[in-house]
Amino acid sequence: MQFLPQIIFLAFTSIAIGLFSKNLIRIRRNILLGKSEDLSDQPSQRWKNVLLLALGQKKMFKNKLVAIMHLIIYLGFILINLEVLEIVMDGLLGTHRLFLGLLGNYYSYLINFFELLAIGVILVCIIFYIRRNTIKLKRFVVKDLTGWPRSDANYILIAEIILMSLFLIMNTTDRSLQLQGNEHYRDTGNFIISGLLLPIFSELSINNLVAIERVSWWMHIIGILTFLNYLPYSKHLHIILAFPNAYYARLYSNGKMDNMPQVQNEVKYMMEPALAPTGESPAMQFGAKDVFDLSWKNLLDAYSCTECGRCSTVCPANQTDKLLSPRKIIMDTRDRLQEVGKNININKSFQQDGKSLLNDYITVEELRACTTCNACVEECPVSINPLDIILELRRSLIMEDSNAPQEWNSMFSNIENNFAPWKFSPEDRDKWAEELNKES
Repeated sequence: MQFLPQIIFLAFTSIAIGLFSKNLIRIRRNILLGKSEDLSDQPSQRWKNVLLLALGQKKMFKNKLVAIMHLIIYLGFILINLEVLEIVMDGLLGTHRLFLGLLGNYYSYLINFFELLAIGVILVCIIFYIRRNTIKLKRFVVKDLTGWPRSDANYILIAEIILMSLFLIMNTTDRSLQLQGNEHYRDTGNFIISGLLLPIFSELSINNLVAIERVSWWMHIIGILTFLNYLPYSKHLHIILAFPNAYYARLYSNGKMDNMPQVQNEVKYMMEPALAPTGESPAMQFGAKDVFDLSWKNLLDAYSCTECGRCSTVCPANQTDKLLSPRKIIMDTRDRLQEVGKNININKSFQQDGKSLLNDYITVEELRACTTCNACVEECPVSINPLDIILELRRSLIMEDSNAPQEWNSMFSNIENNFAPWKFSPEDRDKWAEELNKES
């Protein structure tokens, strides 16, 4: 059949895009299981964050060499995949290098730029693979990444190397066929990188070259569509979610913490009992015990995590070998959210499974180790806030479960009875000044 390749291509592409869309819808549903929060103010500042943090990767440039290498991979992923548009059109229409006629001489310049990016991506991926598996940088070999997370990172690096190599092989064999005068392969002019690879294929027959070029073409597009459907199961979903996460970042100072009005009112009523409402107050929930109690932004953070470990590297608790790792807090939140999502997929609505984010995923010891210094929030390149999740879980732990160290309970008791953390009666609080008056 003349149109069989186009039919196969259309079927495969449609299935791949359909599966990807279905997974994105499920992820959106999971995120919206969180509590509502309005983060639509100051749109101009939010778009600025998208440009600087997500697109410009501003925070990455604290380490310039790593930032440049990451930028090469990032540009390679974004820009080289513009070439996918031509592949899709060729696949649907049965053409070959459709854009050559539209762009003329500019086509060669564009492909040359893509080839330089491709070789850059291959080299950087090899370096990153060595950093993770041979040099074994500390933040990549800790127990946070044991199992799937470590394998996931390696799979992505290997996949990038394969995809870029297929792109170069495809161009090299294509150019070789052009030089041999094959009528189907139109003259594009020389390409920089694939031109250097031509001698490798110089002894092959036209039939073998066509076979290699076609196999590379099909494997390249199939690999890209497979990679697309791998993203929802990988930390590399941040390639997509970094943009909305940067847009919806909280714009107040990182040092500011959200106070609960209910707690503020309790303190106010304690100081001025006359203001307290009469009758029974409605039951209140303090903090978060499970993912349903967190904000949707916290859940978006969980899906946006790159697992780079920069947050844990700067965490003073983690540096002193305490159990807390901000990266693990985010990864645990995502793991619990995915488990909840699977529960909903099976049962149509969430059925209690006897688990919760607090205790089953994140321990009391981890929460108590946090100093609330905000270093993790400041360091994150994609505007994730592990501290907010820690604070919400700790509020639930203390105010719902009355689970706090004895030292904290003594302080709470003093505040309740003496309106200050110290064990002194309010009437005696200014006695120190009397002694100063006597001395003078």
